[in-house]
Amino acid sequence: MAFAACCGERRTRLIQGMTPTQKSTALDPGHLPDHDKVLIVDFGSQVTQLIARRVREENIYSEIVPYQKAEEAFRAMKPKAVILSGGPASVLDKDAPLAPQAIYDAGVPILGICYGEQAMALQLGGQVESGHHREFGRAEVEVISDSPIFQGVWDKGGKYPVWMSHGDRVTQLPPGFKVLGKAPNSPIAIIGDDARKFYATQFHLEVMHTPQGAALLRNFVRNIAGLTGDWTMRAFKDEAIEKIRAQVGKGKVICGLSGGVDSAVAAVLIHEAIGEQLTCVLVDHGLMRLAEAERVVTMFRDSYNIPLVHVNAADTFVGALAGIDDPEQKRKIIGKLFIDVFDAEAKKIGGAEFLAQGTLYPDVIESVSFTGGPSVTIKSHHNVGGLPDFMKMKLVEPLRELFKDEVRALGRELGLPDSFVGRHPFPGPGLAIRIPGAITPEKLDILRLADEIYIEEIRRCGLYDQIWQAFAVLLPVKTVGVMGDGRTYDYVVGLRAVTSVDGMTADFFPFDMRFLGMVATRIINEVKGVNRVVYDVTSKPPGTIEWE
Repeated sequence: MAFAACCGERRTRLIQGMTPTQKSTALDPGHLPDHDKVLIVDFGSQVTQLIARRVREENIYSEIVPYQKAEEAFRAMKPKAVILSGGPASVLDKDAPLAPQAIYDAGVPILGICYGEQAMALQLGGQVESGHHREFGRAEVEVISDSPIFQGVWDKGGKYPVWMSHGDRVTQLPPGFKVLGKAPNSPIAIIGDDARKFYATQFHLEVMHTPQGAALLRNFVRNIAGLTGDWTMRAFKDEAIEKIRAQVGKGKVICGLSGGVDSAVAAVLIHEAIGEQLTCVLVDHGLMRLAEAERVVTMFRDSYNIPLVHVNAADTFVGALAGIDDPEQKRKIIGKLFIDVFDAEAKKIGGAEFLAQGTLYPDVIESVSFTGGPSVTIKSHHNVGGLPDFMKMKLVEPLRELFKDEVRALGRELGLPDSFVGRHPFPGPGLAIRIPGAITPEKLDILRLADEIYIEEIRRCGLYDQIWQAFAVLLPVKTVGVMGDGRTYDYVVGLRAVTSVDGMTADFFPFDMRFLGMVATRIINEVKGVNRVVYDVTSKPPGTIEWE
């Protein structure tokens, strides 16, 4: 699986065109006063999210803040431990990102990872040098000293595989530290000060490429920091319901349903909190999967008795996308039309004051620039930073603190069926971004049916739950073929299926060739307009949540 070097790339994402107020997307650091919390100081690593995930796997609440706001967040959040992330800069650069001195002086356990180790060493009196051996990829560390960070995981004298990604390295220890582990190109690969409970590693603990990294992180938060793991989905549900009631009061809320898991879980949670003050709006934009709208309407009206407005706006959306081939422009058109529809529906139901949506924590992180630098628009179809002023509505985002798998766990806690909660992710812009090039009703019909056949066969063979995400793409090419006794000039359908633990990194699913042959045969035989099917075996490097 490919892994881009985090010290060589910036994770700088920004939704363009928002006001400074709208760009402020940080969570309220003091919003969980009764739980153990871990603060993660982000220096710009593209895999900082994975640190938060590993900590939350221990039922310990973690939150990421940019280094520029770390002191403010530390004082408000009052965490019981701090983790310093990796990053693309050099600590030797002028104005290099550093952790606030107040964090080191506070007496809480601190763990530095990659750049975090270098920052810790330099700030506490050690020395860091560049120009030695750059190291990007797999390496082996040798444990040379016993330490609580290794308890039950690594033994003194043992050698273990890790993932390195650095250009600088620590060459002199700060006072009070000792070397705990070394690697061929990093003589000071693991350091620790047991008295202050400060530890740091040159390698990345959070990635799957360091097989026992999660266990070492567990030792830090559990054994060294002494955190008990009191953040559960049941606790989150109860607290979220109280927060929704406090925010909304007696106001009316509309919730946009997309057909996906996130918006459905948000809707059920909000309904449990405020009942009939909620009205769900399903905008059928003509870009949904086969019979998707009907399935959602049936579930919400029959199983949950939640007020639901079904808006058929397919002609409006598909018409507005006619002739548009730039995927970013498609996203913006779709996002604007969604806002227009929700605004109109809010007025119809008597002036709803709130708009609810299924924003997740990765949406928040990926939609802002934490470390500066060139911006890349990633989440432009989300209203993560706020709504347009003309809407005169406030956002309700009860899932804003959760990762995808946590949303699934919350859905189960709320009683949503596994068949729905376990569904593969589906992007907000729907099939619009799975048809490269211009969109037409004919192309949408072709892709819908091809995708349905593909997923149907995956389910029939019992493979659906082994795959993180699978979908078909209608490629912007036609090929000449022969079907029966005649020539054809038709489209090519591409199939994708990936495995993943966290949605941050992924590898292609190794289908049996007989399965692919069977699916291809069905699609070519049953979908008019297709004469070739291909399977994508590209792996997905870290740095994005969706694969579209």
